[in-house]
Amino acid sequence: MTGFTSISPQDDARGFRDALGQYGTGVCVITTRTSENQIVGMTANSFASVSLDPPLVLWSPAKSSRRFEAFSEAPHYAIHVLGTAHTHVAADFVREANAFSGLSFGVNAHGVPLLEDCIARFECDTDVIHDAGDHAIIVGRVTNVAMGAGAPLMFQGGRYGDFAAH
Repeated sequence: MTGFTSISPQDDARGFRDALGQYGTGVCVITTRTSENQIVGMTANSFASVSLDPPLVLWSPAKSSRRFEAFSEAPHYAIHVLGTAHTHVAADFVREANAFSGLSFGVNAHGVPLLEDCIARFECDTDVIHDAGDHAIIVGRVTNVAMGAGAPLMFQGGRYGDFAAH
């Protein structure tokens, strides 16, 4: 193939990250309640389906995140799939764990914050956590699903955008 530059991911971490950034992903906000009764959230683009039976999903927080402990110890959490109108929500939860100010949300029976303005929401019980280098893979058993409407917010090449249908 022409036009490609070959890199060693071990020797060029930035190049490896840039190559991964070529893959467009959806954007989610994950929320939970800590053992100290604090509500926290974080933006993630590592969400994926795992199984329909049983209903399982996964996401992968970075171990270096200040919020990693809150989520790696959480028995329950919610994944909120963001729409194109939610760029500010994604950006706010990247910067601050408690970016709930000004957002409409309720809580479920476990006290997990449930954002009302999203295009899909998955309430989960932590099923298993796998070590994965500088990240963890958190597999959740989905206990409830809610769907809204709208086009998904996408992340590609370090930027937020939308999906352009052709």
